[in-house]
Amino acid sequence: MTGRSSDPGTHLVWAAQGRPARVRRHGAAAAVAARGLCGRDRIAVAGDAEDAVPLVRDLLAESGAGYRPFGDARLMEVPARRIPGLVLTDPFYWMQTDSPCDAPGSSAVRWLDAAGERAAAPLFDRWFPQSYARPGLPGVRRWAGVHGGSGLLAVAADAWSADRCGFLAGVVTVPEARGHGLGAAVCRFVADVLVREHGRAALMVDADNAPAVAAHERIGMAKRLFRAAATTV
Repeated sequence: MTGRSSDPGTHLVWAAQGRPARVRRHGAAAAVAARGLCGRDRIAVAGDAEDAVPLVRDLLAESGAGYRPFGDARLMEVPARRIPGLVLTDPFYWMQTDSPCDAPGSSAVRWLDAAGERAAAPLFDRWFPQSYARPGLPGVRRWAGVHGGSGLLAVAADAWSADRCGFLAGVVTVPEARGHGLGAAVCRFVADVLVREHGRAALMVDADNAPAVAAHERIGMAKRLFRAAATTV
């Protein structure tokens, strides 16, 4: 697989494009505060860690303590250490690609119609209740899925996509269909469309979810270790 992308500023592009956002720069750092971004109010941070400290401090004061700064894991250690009440949360990977990743394995995947999206909702109630992306939520644009004899087997969403960065979320496969590459197939299908429409595709996945990370790497996505921080006071 070729065409992986490791552009360190993609999450800034994602946060700033296509929605109301506050953009700030200080020295060699930049930050973007955006509301309702993948289920949370977030502050995307990139650049020099020391220069990022006043950016994060000011945006939290301006936007509210409910916003969560996030960026490269090493960068986020500095604001978390220097800003009172800011603590790091569990690590995750920001994964992305800027090359189309279509393949025969995704040939059975289709965009779902309204009835298909309604059929997808119970999958999340039963198998992925913590998902930020669900059918019908604001920012969740469309769903792709693959069917089998027992109905809908795996789905993934185009959600919170921006002009220059498509975003993949809400991936779930029913347990009896796991191990057959169906989750990878729906991800490959959605990522391919997002790259062709937006120039790149990205997603976030928990760092300890090794099977999901490996599946996304197989469809051509590069990963960067990220951390977010939450305000406790």
